[in-house]
Amino acid sequence: MKKIVISTGGTGGHVIPAQVLYDYLSDKNKIFICTDKRGITYLNKKKYKIKQIDLPRFSRNILLFLPFIISFALSILKSYLFLINKKIEILISTGGYMSVPICLAARMLNLKIFLFEPNMVIGRSNLLLLNYCDKIFTYNRKIKNLPKKMIHKNFVIKPLIRKNIFLSKYMASKKSKSFTILIIGGSQGAKKFDTLFNKDLIKLSQKYKIKIFHQTSKNNLKDLKNFYLSKNINFRVFSYVKNLHKIIKKSDFVITRSGASTINELVFLGTPFLAIPYPFAKDDHQFYNAKYYVKKNLGWLIRETNVKKNFLYKFITNLIKNKKIIFQKKKNMHIFHKKYDWAKNSNQIKNLI
Repeated sequence: MKKIVISTGGTGGHVIPAQVLYDYLSDKNKIFICTDKRGITYLNKKKYKIKQIDLPRFSRNILLFLPFIISFALSILKSYLFLINKKIEILISTGGYMSVPICLAARMLNLKIFLFEPNMVIGRSNLLLLNYCDKIFTYNRKIKNLPKKMIHKNFVIKPLIRKNIFLSKYMASKKSKSFTILIIGGSQGAKKFDTLFNKDLIKLSQKYKIKIFHQTSKNNLKDLKNFYLSKNINFRVFSYVKNLHKIIKKSDFVITRSGASTINELVFLGTPFLAIPYPFAKDDHQFYNAKYYVKKNLGWLIRETNVKKNFLYKFITNLIKNKKIIFQKKKNMHIFHKKYDWAKNSNQIKNLI
């Protein structure tokens, strides 16, 4: 039995892969998840053994720089003591800036370090840690910005799918008679999505029988509910729902940002999507995530700046009138994930570490 720590950042995009890796490895190993106070909100404390180590965001403000350096050093020390105390042998990092201190501590202790990168562009934390890792797990050999001297460390694995989602694929789901649209903005909500499509949705509701599921931030729940009520649109608004995959299965079409975990699960569940990448990511990784799947004819992609008046109205009208388009996308998704096997994927990870 190996003692393993999975380090993960504080957003769903980092935490979801950590959950899958935990489920893959926990049957024959002792596993801990190390994250910060944000990451803990995504984790079931009864299911996972969690170690919280917080780290403030880096700031260029000279007044905040010294406190950051002190906090960073303390995070390394806390990580170092934790790794020694639990006699950890292996560290797996799923990214996020808070993973850097514990990875550096693991390096000091000469532990095996494995990085996981679900995006088509390697994140800044993982880039920083490439020199120290034994392997980096990715979904593609042609991942962008991987230095040539590090290609030998790149091991391509099957996409990580949460077990409840894997099992739900084979369960029946009752569809609505309405054309059902799900709008999701990622684990933190996308404020832009709360207003970007309003006029189009009003026009669609006046011509077709539609239903809207809309994920937003807690701060905007009330305003969004008032909008849908005032326009007499059939809707459900939420900030967080435990079993989002059940809503995905009920939906005919999804409008989404393009975090790797989100897109991956949409494809696995066979729900056609329009990806609108977050436009302010420094490395533009969401664009390249979506582009990978769109090239395989598994979805659609548009830049936020290119979403013009009546775009969504025309787009969805075409889907409603031409159901073969939706059917073909679903068929392509089924073929893409046809050979996905939970046990085999679990064994692949076990053999690699």
